[in-house]
Amino acid sequence: MAKQPMLKFVQIERDMPAKRDASERREDFHEIYAEYAKAKAEEQASRCSQCGVPYCQSHCPLQNNIPDWLRMTATGRLQEAYEISQATNTFPEICGRICPQDRLCEGNCVIEQSGHGTVTIGSVEKYITDTAWEEGWVQPAAPAVERAESVGIIGAGPGGLAAADMLRRAGVQVTVYDRYDRAGGLLTYGIPGFKLEKDVVMRRNELLEKGGVTFVLNCNIGEDMSFDDLRKKHDAIIIATGVYKSRDLGGPGSGADGIEKAIDFLTASNRKSFGDAVEDFDNGRLNAAGKKVVVIGGGDTAMDCVRTSIRQGATSVKCLYRRDRANMPGSQREVANAEEEGVVFEWLSAPKGFATKGDKVSGVRVRHTGTGEEHDIECAGLFLAIGHTPNTSQVKGQLDMDDAGYLITTPGRSFTSVEGVFAAGDVQDTVYRQAITAAGSGCAAAMDCEKWLEEQDA
Repeated sequence: MAKQPMLKFVQIERDMPAKRDASERREDFHEIYAEYAKAKAEEQASRCSQCGVPYCQSHCPLQNNIPDWLRMTATGRLQEAYEISQATNTFPEICGRICPQDRLCEGNCVIEQSGHGTVTIGSVEKYITDTAWEEGWVQPAAPAVERAESVGIIGAGPGGLAAADMLRRAGVQVTVYDRYDRAGGLLTYGIPGFKLEKDVVMRRNELLEKGGVTFVLNCNIGEDMSFDDLRKKHDAIIIATGVYKSRDLGGPGSGADGIEKAIDFLTASNRKSFGDAVEDFDNGRLNAAGKKVVVIGGGDTAMDCVRTSIRQGATSVKCLYRRDRANMPGSQREVANAEEEGVVFEWLSAPKGFATKGDKVSGVRVRHTGTGEEHDIECAGLFLAIGHTPNTSQVKGQLDMDDAGYLITTPGRSFTSVEGVFAAGDVQDTVYRQAITAAGSGCAAAMDCEKWLEEQDA
């Protein structure tokens, strides 16, 4: 009788890949987790219970077939594991690195709920695809039949890239337009290298190009090309412009120098990692070096800001969040990593106003949301990570949108108010904003778009 390769969660404990010491990782922007070895990946994958109702899969925005590729990994069939993984996921090596697994697949793992510790799904996913790249199993799209239909995608972030990949697999001609000089959106310019090293993103972009996706960069639709002209150029359009317009925080002193938006700060840091000239980094405006830093917010963007500030050489870093730890939207794993690196969190803390010296911020007045007590925190750099809204000005008056600027789509679908125009990712008013949810939305938009194209030909 063959030996049971799975259900080993009772005999084998959960074991994450080794994590670099905090004192070491504070000094650079390299990823903090090591890679699994083959034996360790097989061991950890074998802990999966292969449950009849895989909650890990149902709680994955891409509906990844996680139990099957865990089983393939545990039994040494790694190429098959990769094939299953990439069937539903445009960039599994990226999702394995940056997805908040503790809130999605791993957080809903059956053996986690039974007290045995979740399967390390994200780390195994990363191992599978990194190995696939090394072995040459990752190949560009090669559709069986090339189709004449052309789709223009506005936005080269995770939603746009996922849509582009799905459409190219179907043989559709795809052009992606983006205002930045590199594709990837927040994968490139938002998420720091210690979570996602940039060669991983650039490698994926190059693969899409080799598969026939055309990128038109440094192109701002609405300025460099009108939306009407874009529609005339393509049979269908997918809008995947994300949410880049930062929310402002009012209160006395809120306009002081030194109060910066999180996305500007992170973009400047990531551009420096590419070797770009960044004037606002070099002159100190978007550089935390030597400053007492305060970050306001409790999501993953806030965690990126505090951990980036540490690496840039801030003298102290505090994070203020208006709710308690259990109710923050960011990954608890990220909070733990930040604390290890020296970040101090002040929970139940909301800013009431800002002190200034001259034109520059010098402190923040904080009110405890539970007791109402107030105190002051000194700072010379303050980054706002309190959420973003879409900038859909390029289609204002042409597509239906709500008061906040989100595109209105058919419930549960990606159809906008204009025939042949679809929406993907956070440009719709989604509740939960992550790269993987944007990618899932991009895949759904691609399927809606492809079906619509077929109906036009019928």
